[in-house]
Amino acid sequence: MSPRKSDATRRRLLDAATADFAAHGIAGARVDRIAAAAGVNKAQLYAYFGDKLGLFGAVFRRHADAVVDAVPFTADDLPQYAVRLYDAAIARPELVRLAAWARLEGVVTDNQVTESSAVTVKLRAIAEAQRDGRVTAEIDPEDVLALVLAMALTWSAVGLSTTAAPDDPPPTHNRRKQALFQSVSGAFGVPNP
Repeated sequence: MSPRKSDATRRRLLDAATADFAAHGIAGARVDRIAAAAGVNKAQLYAYFGDKLGLFGAVFRRHADAVVDAVPFTADDLPQYAVRLYDAAIARPELVRLAAWARLEGVVTDNQVTESSAVTVKLRAIAEAQRDGRVTAEIDPEDVLALVLAMALTWSAVGLSTTAAPDDPPPTHNRRKQALFQSVSGAFGVPNP
């Protein structure tokens, strides 16, 4: 199989698996259904990913990496980072659903979100901002990041309040983002620009 055809097959499998895992969870996803939706046989799926958990790990990494790449981070602007995460959760709800399924089913996601090199860089930046007095030093950097993430995902599918949707009226999104910005600013001692 040519590299181009192989890449296309892999993308189709990841796309089909994303839809199936997000809709049915890990236990409920079916390899037969995923392979059929991708237009391949199960043997090809297993050759690419090993097993269903290997496929889930690849799907999760794909979406986690896309969000990390799409949401720039600076410790000097945690409120705006939270707003960008809100927008990313609206644009890529599949990552939130995949993470929720993994957590509910006790599946380790290689700590892609919490222990990646990108997170290490964020934690160092927060610690530096704390030393310089730009972010409150009374909260551990790991907890600052966890709380910013939780606040940004308040309106996501895993939040306990109304789930935000792309077709919500712009004033509703703006109201939520302003509340998020103000809350993160106040919580972490970041001055409001």
